[in-house]
Order: sequence, then structure tokens, then C-alpha cells
Amino acid sequence: MAVKVGFIGCGGIANQKHFPGMAQEDGVEMVAFCDIVKERAEKGAKEFGTPDAKVYTNYKELLADETIDAVHVLTPNVAHSEITVAALEAGKHVLCEKPMAATTADAQKMLDARDKSGKMLTIGYQYRHLHENAIAKKVINDGWLGDIYYAEASYIRRRGVPTWGVFMDKEKQGGGPLIDIGTHALDLTLFLMNNYEVDHVVGTSFERLGKLLEPEQQGQIGWSGGEPDSWNNKTYEVEDFAVGYIKMKNGAVIHLKASWALNMETKPGMVVLCGTKGGLDTYDDRVRLNHVVAGQQAVTMVGGKVQPFIPGFSGGSAPPSKEAQIWVKALKGEGDLFVTADQAFVVTKVLDSIYESSRTGKAVHF
Repeated sequence: MAVKVGFIGCGGIANQKHFPGMAQEDGVEMVAFCDIVKERAEKGAKEFGTPDAKVYTNYKELLADETIDAVHVLTPNVAHSEITVAALEAGKHVLCEKPMAATTADAQKMLDARDKSGKMLTIGYQYRHLHENAIAKKVINDGWLGDIYYAEASYIRRRGVPTWGVFMDKEKQGGGPLIDIGTHALDLTLFLMNNYEVDHVVGTSFERLGKLLEPEQQGQIGWSGGEPDSWNNKTYEVEDFAVGYIKMKNGAVIHLKASWALNMETKPGMVVLCGTKGGLDTYDDRVRLNHVVAGQQAVTMVGGKVQPFIPGFSGGSAPPSKEAQIWVKALKGEGDLFVTADQAFVVTKVLDSIYESSRTGKAVHF
């Protein structure tokens, strides 16, 4: 029996990652497409759906189809919780795009619905699967770092404000770069450290360049997902930079920072980890291991650059999506989830706490 999958949200991330990723998997039927803009759903159904794929503008109508086994929730952040909870209650397994939710309270509702329904829930943190990050995880598991006590998690765009969709709409997104790309950096760091026990969080978010720079001053650059374009600083509602200090219960510390606009060199998706035996970083899309050989300081480049794995992000020439492969196997009962909702919940709680700490000027204790 083929796994029947529906998609709620047919915008950029659906077309760039989810549609092409699932289309490459055997034993999957893409049977339903929903979007508030009907034309987007119709386009998805025509390009990726089964011949009889259905199109909806109301996600509740899609969830009423008892033949659908699983859904992908690919909407703006604030809608993740409501739709995911409804899908779980309707008896569907759910892959929800990152971040899990815009607030801790909404993420908790998703966990509660998962537990009550008995269905699977996973979150779309695909950066874990990138080649250099998979190598970093193996290096750590093999003991090269020892006890990790300091980490830097950063995703810095000097000028990279997403001007499409609703990214600058606080009501729909819940925040700016921290919740958009900082969430990837934090998820990856916690995963590599294998440490989700947070003691307290202190943080600050800044609304400076997003509102300050006039279009002719912005100097946008291109990045995957859209064409470079100036933004409207009069309607810019979210932070342009955020930083957080995360103290773990075992004493380890994580320094997190994320920006769409910051007067600093662009450094996408970089992680630094320091332990008692060695350290590593993922600059330049490779793993740099700092260790000791024959009593001497040494640097070893582990692995080489490889093609990105995400279909759609490299002109359709990328290999199959590991995220889709693992998800489909789990749906078929042939494997486990790689990203658990419990792990993603911690990420959301930390990000929410950074925003709260910025508002109150106080630490948030877990």
C-alpha cells in the first residue's frame, strides 16, 4: 500500500524542498494540496500530484479525507500549531516545517496532541543532514572532542532580508532571523552536543538596520530562496539581529546569534564546538577538527565539499532528500524519526525565551 500524503501550504518551501523531495520517494502518493491561494495549490497538484489529486483552500476539508495518512504543514510559523494539532486529532502523521511553533505554549499543544493521538510528529530541520554536519556528528560520537562545554551557533547574513512571503510580518511569523534561521543553528548545535537540558537563557533582539536603512542604503545580496531585493523599512516589523546566551544544566554554554541585516561578514549556518579533547567548526562547508597529534597542536580537515542534498535548492540536480527518505521509512513502519518533536520543543522554548528576555531584561529559567 502506498503512503498517501497531503500538503498544507504550497509556497516557497513546499516547492523548493517538500514537493521534489517526496516526489523522489517510492511508495508515496501525493494526493492533496491546500493553500489559501488556490492557484498555488493547483500548480502543486499539476506538477507533483497523482492524476486525481485534490485541491483545497481550507485545510479542514483536506483533513476530513480519511484516506490521507500524513500531512506536511508548510504555512507561516504562527499557524503551525493550530494546523498540526488539528491534523493529529484527525488521525494524520505530521511533518511540520521549522520552527515547531512561534511560542512555547503552542509547541506544548502540539506535543499534547501527538501524545493523545498516538501519531508521529517530526519537524523539518534538514540542516542536520548536510554532509559536513553528518561528519561532525560522527567525529563527536567517535570521541574526538571529549566533554563539550562551549559552543557557538550562528547564522549571519550581512544583508539577506527575505522580501517575499510574510517573513517581515510579526503577526504571521512570530519573529525575524532568530526564529527563521537561528532556529536551524540552535537545533544543529543541540543535536551535535546531544544536550537538551537547559538551565537558563538570556538574550536580546535588535530592531535597528531593518527599520533604519532606506532602500538605496541596503545593498541586498542574493541567497537561496529568492532574488535579492530591497525591503520596505516602513513595514519591517521583526528584529534584524538577535543574540542569546544559553546555559545548560551541566555547565556548558551556547552563544547563539542570527541576523538578516548586520554589519558583519556573512557566515551562513556555522557551528563551533569546544571540548576537553578537541574542537571543531563547520566553516567553508567542511569540518575543521582542532586536536593534538604527537603532543602537537594540529588541524585536520575532515571530509570534502559535496553537493547539497536538498532537491530544488540546486536547480533540481541534487540527490534525493534524506529528510524525505527517513520520513517515508517511518511512515511505512521501517524506521524511526530522526528529528523528534521533543527535541524541537526545546529549540522553540529557547528562542521564545530569548525574545522574552529581550522584552523583560531578565534571564528566563527553565
